[in-house]
Amino acid sequence: MSGSTNAKTDTIVAIATPPGRGGIGVIRLSGPSAWAIAAHLAGKEPSERSVKYAYFKNAEGVTLDTGLTVGFKTPHSFTGEDVVEIQGHGGPVVQDVLLKELVRLGARQARAGEFSERAFLNNKIDLTQAEAIADLINSATEQAALGALRSLKGEFSKRVNELLEQMVYLRAYVEAAIDFPEEEIDFLADTVVQAKLDVLEQSVGDCLRQAKQGAILTTGMKLVLAGKPNAGKSSLLNSLAGEETAIVTSIAGTTRDIVSQTIDIDGLPVHILDTAGLREASDEVERIGVERARQAIEEADHVLFLHDINDDEEPLIIEYPDKTTLVYTKQDLATGKNNSVVQNDLLVSIKTEYGLEKLKEHIKMIAGYQSGSETVFTARRRHISELERAQTAVKRGRQQLEENQAGELLADELQQAQNAINEITGEFTSDDLLGKIFGSFCIGK
Repeated sequence: MSGSTNAKTDTIVAIATPPGRGGIGVIRLSGPSAWAIAAHLAGKEPSERSVKYAYFKNAEGVTLDTGLTVGFKTPHSFTGEDVVEIQGHGGPVVQDVLLKELVRLGARQARAGEFSERAFLNNKIDLTQAEAIADLINSATEQAALGALRSLKGEFSKRVNELLEQMVYLRAYVEAAIDFPEEEIDFLADTVVQAKLDVLEQSVGDCLRQAKQGAILTTGMKLVLAGKPNAGKSSLLNSLAGEETAIVTSIAGTTRDIVSQTIDIDGLPVHILDTAGLREASDEVERIGVERARQAIEEADHVLFLHDINDDEEPLIIEYPDKTTLVYTKQDLATGKNNSVVQNDLLVSIKTEYGLEKLKEHIKMIAGYQSGSETVFTARRRHISELERAQTAVKRGRQQLEENQAGELLADELQQAQNAINEITGEFTSDDLLGKIFGSFCIGK
């Protein structure tokens, strides 16, 4: 067994299927010795891009399992290296025995995300595509999975590379004019520079808006249900989730701890947290529940504050009005007088489902989510940060041009914008960030 971690010489191995029992379990090898190691285990070499049935045996000739092998020669593989997949039975014991034998034969157990990391280092995928693999695996909704697949196919990368081309072209034009001052180009009056700046600003803005949509698909929205006891929080959670997730009784204060559920609203992943009713606690357990509720409210992306429309008291004011929507509940029990009080606020009934569709549309609206888009790709917070950095640099460059006619400073800002965009695809990305990204993957990816 090799103790080295040299990506150029190590052959790595990992179980590629999820833990648990199943009909098939896949173990993946990648590296210069992948074919030789697989041949030792199977008693014969794999075939390229076709399957072979084999008995998997240890050094003493004892059969450990039976199954299939399939090989992929460099560079025509996911990692760009020689790759062999060993398909045996899906029991965890069988898979572990095969894995140990492959390690004994010379493979090194892969680190988390190391297969994808090698694909990135061998220019098979860029960083956005690598991240899309993890996003696809972790997708909470069908729309999120489709968005991740678009990123994996390179749609986000294509948009980013188009931005880079625009930046490089404009910067080269400006720098060429600076290098030949005898031409006496008036940058402010130069229609080429102005037109290219206009197009670039528009392109960065469009990409940023799409990335923000994609980030919603990736992370989802953290939505907290808050309010007094017996305001209908647990009933609303169960209604939105379509199942009995939380206990519902007529006794106020049934919910003592946070109950969470992820739901799909037209493709938008919404992580809903049902919290304990906000009131003076009657015992220590309830007090802890109320404290956790207040912490959840603080950390939420948005809060739905539920208030029984038949409660004559004013709705309890909480600390975060900018991220809170007041929702009146129990519309089916309301009098005409109470109905008139609501005005512009949301009014729902779990029993009759009155107002629930309007509430769902409101949730999508506050998340900034547009359902049904066929062009959305998944994105992450770091992508948005770099696009915002690029957008700021382009705007600063325009300001330098318009206020100072400073072509040199415009070129500098375009370089800063270009550096930010390069961070997205991994063209110039720190090793620490790469380690963090690939370290979040599962072992066999």
